[in-house]
Amino acid sequence: MNSNITEISFPGLGIESLEVNRVAFTLSFGEKSFSVYWYGIIIVCGILFAFWYAYFRSKNESVLLDDLLDVGIWTVILGVIGARLYYVFTSLDQFVPDPFDFWEFLKNVVNLRSGGLAIYGGVIGGVIGILIVTKIKKINTLKLTDMIAPGVMVAQAIGRWGNFFNAEAHGGIVEEGSPLYFLRMGLRPAGSSADFQYYHPTFLYESVWNLVGFIIINALYKKKKFNGQISCMYLAWYGFGRMFIEGLRTDSLYVGDVRISQAVGLICFVVFGALLVWGLIYSKRFAFEGYEPVGIDRILIPALTDGRVKADNEPLNTSGNEVNEEDTTIAASDDNADAEEENAESTPEDDDTSDSVESDANDEKQDMTDDNAGIEAENPDLDGNENADICREEQNGADDSNINNNEKNSDDESSDKKTE
Repeated sequence: MNSNITEISFPGLGIESLEVNRVAFTLSFGEKSFSVYWYGIIIVCGILFAFWYAYFRSKNESVLLDDLLDVGIWTVILGVIGARLYYVFTSLDQFVPDPFDFWEFLKNVVNLRSGGLAIYGGVIGGVIGILIVTKIKKINTLKLTDMIAPGVMVAQAIGRWGNFFNAEAHGGIVEEGSPLYFLRMGLRPAGSSADFQYYHPTFLYESVWNLVGFIIINALYKKKKFNGQISCMYLAWYGFGRMFIEGLRTDSLYVGDVRISQAVGLICFVVFGALLVWGLIYSKRFAFEGYEPVGIDRILIPALTDGRVKADNEPLNTSGNEVNEEDTTIAASDDNADAEEENAESTPEDDDTSDSVESDANDEKQDMTDDNAGIEAENPDLDGNENADICREEQNGADDSNINNNEKNSDDESSDKKTE
């Protein structure tokens, strides 16, 4: 009898018997062989889908692919470490040898093939990775978690089918009168003639719950009101579902009489549900055209930026000293109107000045004419051409003088207008 193969049935769904082998394929290296399990393949598929979704959303959030790759690498590494450590510290009796040997204990911890990963530890480790990368690269952390969260939901929905191939993470026996009886899952060792034992397929419940949550959150993504909203929706949704589903499982981790995952699910639902409601209420105060949604951290502590953040994440001055565009336009219009009135009032003076300049010019021309006559009388020996040249030179000098006077009067006039 092969311990890797289990017979599974879903009679309520029309599946009477199905043999499932937890080993996908085996690689042989000489005398040694290496088994590759469906669980690992499915987990990798979930991670790849989560990354693809984050890349899909990065175009909306203006995050570069290189930055996203850095985030993905560190998130996966620290997520796996966090998931393993969470499981180890909540079930130490499975890993501590008797008598205690440190190196044996360490070997048990790093031996992931022996099983034991906890999703909450994976989320905590992944968040730590995101915080590190966003701090170094100066990326908006809440915007990034919003990009990633829906993809994580689908990764969890996919990953739960690894439990199906391992015939694990199921609930207790389903009573025949239960409303979920039609989803009952029958289990028995392959080749056994014993009757099926019917259990709650909790892996299926959680997978469907996450898939429904993904559809809803993805549909609402572009309508988000603040950065961090999608993350809050994911954690509140997942926490609410896990709180009930965990109560059906037979392999829960405990602290005393409390199921750890059930308690954490309740905390996530209450805390992030409250943050979601808070953010949706107060985001209405901060939403105005041309600005991206404000982060939940700024909503909780509005004094940091008065709740408003520009598209380049620089704080926007909202003090009373700032003049808005409409007020500036009105003030400019009033100034133009005042200037036109002053110009209208100053027109008679400008006319008088112009008349005075013209009168002076005429008087100078008359004086030049008389002077020319005097020159001709004083120089009878000069012929007409020479007298004409002398008159022309003096006339040009008078014209230059008139031009200079006109320029000076024009400058004075401009200066008077500026003063007014």
